[in-house]
Amino acid sequence: MKVHGSCLCERVRFRAEIDPARVFICHCTDCQTHSGTAFRTTAMIEPDQFELESGEIKLFEKTADSGRSRTLAFCPNCGTSLYGGPGEGSAGYLSLRLGPLAERDELVPVAQVWCRSAQPWLGVLSELPRFEQQPG
Repeated sequence: MKVHGSCLCERVRFRAEIDPARVFICHCTDCQTHSGTAFRTTAMIEPDQFELESGEIKLFEKTADSGRSRTLAFCPNCGTSLYGGPGEGSAGYLSLRLGPLAERDELVPVAQVWCRSAQPWLGVLSELPRFEQQPG
């Protein structure tokens, strides 16, 4: 599936080719910290399936609990997270963030990972009051 997206300030624009069967929810503590919420939704892609169309990306190297280095890519202006990937000099897939994608509504996760770090209150979300917009 061909997708496209941009950061919040729209300085960074990109295209990618993804397999909807490789969309996951990640509950790891790094995703919680970097996203500012309880989990992150991502699509696993090969690095050559990502194409930067405009703007510049800032990279940050993070050492995971495993000891392996991970590269986190984001917009240097607005901070929108774009993807995570293998550390410098390592091979592997990119974990493309679904938030910046125009097609995010069409991408339903197929599995959840790092559930040992999942927030225990996630199961009660369907029971909470819902508002279509910010309540007054």
